[in-house]
Amino acid sequence: MDEFSIDIDAPPDRVYDLVADIPAMGRWSPETYRAEWRRGASGPAEGARFRGWNKRGPLRWFTDCTVEEADPGRAFAFRVAGTGARWSYRLEATNGGTRLTETRDLSNSPALGRFVNRLMGQDEGLRKGMQETLERIKAAAESGSS
Repeated sequence: MDEFSIDIDAPPDRVYDLVADIPAMGRWSPETYRAEWRRGASGPAEGARFRGWNKRGPLRWFTDCTVEEADPGRAFAFRVAGTGARWSYRLEATNGGTRLTETRDLSNSPALGRFVNRLMGQDEGLRKGMQETLERIKAAAESGSS
């Protein structure tokens, strides 16, 4: 499991709105460049589905995901179909702001998938990307942009 946190000078509800805005995910993530709600979903809710288009170097692929937790101001989480990876964002109110924690949990991923990730060096790239994602969300939340 990988986990990174950042302190943000903005209230949890504001930070949650950025994290759970799936169509804006391409602004935060260095890997995901586009995302959209699917199958009638139009916003964050448990069971809602979305597709994310990703890139790393010359590689391009998409993932289908299902929202598992949508608790405004507190938590947002989704699971990636196929890989079983669970991505989550936990928000904790701090003195005047929010501590945002992003977690990537592979405990339900197939062993072969975890092995290939390590072999290709994807884990390190994803860790770096998680930190960059949090920094981008922080900048947007603190500037008031969306």
